[in-house]
Amino acid sequence: MLAALDHVQLAAPPGSEDRLRAYYSGVLGMTEVPKPPVLAARGGCWFEAGTVRLHLGIEEDFRPARKAHPGLRVTGIAAYAARLAARGAPVAWDDTLPGHRRFYSEDPVGNRLEFLEPTAPGPSPLAANAPHASVDTTTGNQP
Repeated sequence: MLAALDHVQLAAPPGSEDRLRAYYSGVLGMTEVPKPPVLAARGGCWFEAGTVRLHLGIEEDFRPARKAHPGLRVTGIAAYAARLAARGAPVAWDDTLPGHRRFYSEDPVGNRLEFLEPTAPGPSPLAANAPHASVDTTTGNQP
């Protein structure tokens, strides 16, 4: 049985770790977590915020993810957009997803990121329409 999404991995070019740390920790407020030593030798960095885990792995023949992307649910989406825009990151608002405010941006190496916030309290309208059972990611139990 599939219990939960453990992490999302994005690729990054060699030597980009300092820019990634400045962005994911400094701008987005994620916490860098140490990689296991055997994996740390490959480069890259890992970040967490709540139950969100994002791994950035080094890829010699790097090309940024332009279509595939993580969707990061936030609170205070306008503040995120302002913070990113103030640092020169693109902010492209998209109002086509019912029940959400969202925009697209990119990290310092060009990977596409989606930021979204439900417009009404309670469960996401996306979860209500999902054709699968939800899973409590803290316990692995279905409600």
